[in-house]
Amino acid sequence: MASETMQKKEDGILNHKEFYKTLTRLALPIAFQSLMLAAVAAGDALMLGKVAQDEMTAVSLATQIQFIQNMILGAITGAGAILGAQYWGKGDKYTLENIFNMILRFGGIVSVLFFLACELAPELLMHIFTPDAALIAIGSAYLRIAGWSYLLTGISQCYLTIMKVSDHVKPCALISTCAVLLNIGLNAIFIFGLFGMPKMQAGGAALATTLSRIVELALCIFVSSKGSYIRPAFERFLKLPGQLKADFAKQCLPLMGGCLCWGIGFTSYTAIMGHMGTDAAAANSVAAVVRDLICCMCNGIGSAAGIMVGNELGAGRLDRGKAYGIKLKNISYLIGLLSAVLVLAATPLITRMVVLTAQAREYLLGMMAVMAVYMIGRCINTVVINGVLDGGGDTLFDMYSLIVCMWMIAIPLALVGAFVLHWPPVLVYGCTCLDEVGKIPWVLVRFRKYKWVQDLTR
Repeated sequence: MASETMQKKEDGILNHKEFYKTLTRLALPIAFQSLMLAAVAAGDALMLGKVAQDEMTAVSLATQIQFIQNMILGAITGAGAILGAQYWGKGDKYTLENIFNMILRFGGIVSVLFFLACELAPELLMHIFTPDAALIAIGSAYLRIAGWSYLLTGISQCYLTIMKVSDHVKPCALISTCAVLLNIGLNAIFIFGLFGMPKMQAGGAALATTLSRIVELALCIFVSSKGSYIRPAFERFLKLPGQLKADFAKQCLPLMGGCLCWGIGFTSYTAIMGHMGTDAAAANSVAAVVRDLICCMCNGIGSAAGIMVGNELGAGRLDRGKAYGIKLKNISYLIGLLSAVLVLAATPLITRMVVLTAQAREYLLGMMAVMAVYMIGRCINTVVINGVLDGGGDTLFDMYSLIVCMWMIAIPLALVGAFVLHWPPVLVYGCTCLDEVGKIPWVLVRFRKYKWVQDLTR
């Protein structure tokens, strides 16, 4: 009886047709954008996998540097998205321009630092992930070229973030799609030496990435010049309200802690697998590409969840924001199960698409089975933590859960298994997947406390 009463109350607050229409309008373009970005890594892996296993593995390890950069940029743009979605829901464009200025400043600084690291010390960076001299040489050459793309990424991601929260999701997805398609096309030309170009292999993948990032940023600036778009207010670029900076820091610092915990932790997983031999590293590289491709839908729904919940809360409609969050949490269960089935269904095809040794192929089969279970936790946590909780400003929980589940359980267990107990690579890979599955009960308890149901605007 109580459940029926609650259901009727929810139906009165939540217009299901409007909800699904908004979710589809936001989630599909973002998911497609995520798919296109993952397709770049997939294209690199498949094309370089046709050249040589070492080329594919070295580039996969080298791109972990960009992965860390993206984690830091994700915290900056994520804080901007949380505040931006609520101020857009409130109709305050002036403050949204100030938020744009703020994320541009911090994102630009981060991009410059990573660019300098790739240009000045690429060998040192590669030593973190592998002791193999051949992989270090290939990866270092890749980073020296790809580092220029890292310089541009911070700026373009700020533009794309503001487009998403200001109801320009489709143009945002189209820009990313154009950049990705260009990247894949240039990959083929430079890696294989098509149309009379020299065969550049790993260096070709780096050059293709850099050129596509130039085009992406140019499109962002051009599209945002139209009247209906939010643009940086350069006349007050260095003059930001103190209260807004404090609000931004309150959201950004926990996100930064969470992103660094997750990003460095994930990079640690890659480094651990990289030190278990080239076959284990190669299998893990392919598994990572598959994981990123299949996570696209939950990434789209997670981003849409943050925008939808944030818009409602910022507009003062707390009951509807809460109802949206509950509905999105339930949807995450279904997405998780579908993703697990998709991993298992794709396994036979994936193992035939890349050039691997027999041992690496055997490792990959085991990793895909483990990944199917992992995907359930990954989807639930992405939608609930990175979508609903973050949309309401409850950003501290992500950092806490990562410190406990990843840094106190998964990473120590993987390290002991790999270097002390000398477990098989697939078992060590399973240890690296424990964090997402293990924290599901904790996440759901946190969700039901409803601390995320709050209006952050002033």
